[in-house]
Amino acid sequence: MKLYETVARELEEMIRGGSMRPGDQLPSVRSLCLTRKVSRATVVHAYSALEGMRLIEARDRSGYYVSVRRKPAPPPVPSTPKSHSTRVVVSDLVFDTLEASRDRRVVPLGSAFPGPMLFPWKKLARYLGSSARHMDPWSTVESLPPGSIDLRRQIARRYLRLGMTIGIEQIVITAGALEALNLALLALTRPGDTIAIESPTFYGCLQAAERLGLNVIEIPTHPTDGINMTALTNAISKHSLKACWFMTTLQHPTGAIVPSQKKRELVELLSSHDIPLIEDDAYADLQFSPTPAVPAKAFDKRGLVLHCGTFSKCLAPGYRLGWVAAGRFADAVIRGKVESSLSTSLPVQLGIAEMLQHGGYDSHLLNLRQALESQQAAAFQSMERHFPPGYRSTHPKGGYFLWIECAAQVDSLEVHRLALASGISIAPGPMFSARRQFGNFIRLNYGHTWTSSMDAAVAKLGAILRRF
Repeated sequence: MKLYETVARELEEMIRGGSMRPGDQLPSVRSLCLTRKVSRATVVHAYSALEGMRLIEARDRSGYYVSVRRKPAPPPVPSTPKSHSTRVVVSDLVFDTLEASRDRRVVPLGSAFPGPMLFPWKKLARYLGSSARHMDPWSTVESLPPGSIDLRRQIARRYLRLGMTIGIEQIVITAGALEALNLALLALTRPGDTIAIESPTFYGCLQAAERLGLNVIEIPTHPTDGINMTALTNAISKHSLKACWFMTTLQHPTGAIVPSQKKRELVELLSSHDIPLIEDDAYADLQFSPTPAVPAKAFDKRGLVLHCGTFSKCLAPGYRLGWVAAGRFADAVIRGKVESSLSTSLPVQLGIAEMLQHGGYDSHLLNLRQALESQQAAAFQSMERHFPPGYRSTHPKGGYFLWIECAAQVDSLEVHRLALASGISIAPGPMFSARRQFGNFIRLNYGHTWTSSMDAAVAKLGAILRRF
């Protein structure tokens, strides 16, 4: 056990045992350093771990206090979309909302990414610089789709750590997960086809379906354990589905994680009907648990699961690097990649491959997960202080989004407009539905460092919600 863990464990036992009560102030960082004869970094790390467990909270210019234990908000009710197919029209709303999140002056509660300062830019730049200096000129030709063999080997090794054997010939490097997902959808469907999606779902899925002229069946999704298997079985019996597009781990926006046995049942159900699964696994590396859930791809025996991953959410958003383990559809995905964008930046591929090889990626992930878990706890505390009673919120075990159900009379599009006028962005619920459902839901991002300005923004947002 590391030294900071020992300090955190002793304080945790005092809090849980009642020696320190809710509202009590903890020793200052300096005084604990002196009494325990440890470094400042050790104490700060210990307090951060306790914050992540929601046992303590930092108060601006005051210090650390034992958290006042409140009953957590209940989760949102499961979705109940209609069972018939529909065409998608959602792009205008998505573009308007994302545009608002680009302004640095706006508090980014509606952002789609974590705070950029959480990423190891200098370390990544060293790996990129080193790989560029030593790059073999011939590799610019040899690394055309499916991509750099060095990077594909590193990705295959990461699968192996999860107990999965994925051949590098199945792995196609893409410009982020979104290109991987779009290439997978393009390989499986034609205009007018019908696919099954979750409800609520990632708006990129809706945009892709809209652009390709596809019909969608929205499947109810539980905010904790994901896709409703009964509803999916019924949809398969009623519709000719060409594919399913699901997020089985840290679903966006709910953060749901489908249990392993249910993932196995999902793959077996789809396999029995010869229906491919496009598995969007963009947030898998941001699970807080030290034993992460395996993807549905782990149970695929026929090559019907196209597993899409990315480094954009946890390492380098602007570098746009992802992949798809495409199974039996690898050749079709490679052709689509050549026809659409030909290749993904080779220096970026080689630099990230080198970072993976030398362990820099895993050490970064450890720090990033701890920061996000601590920020999630701080976001919950802000909501408990400032939101009107009656709201419901997810409690995801990773990622950086909260899916929040507000009172029935709340209009999240109007909340978005009023919040933006106050210099705050949010993501309104209708962005996540083909039929613009979830009118009283909002998605909040806790991935940015939780400062007093973030808390103040939640206070303003709470005041807006009270108007309804």
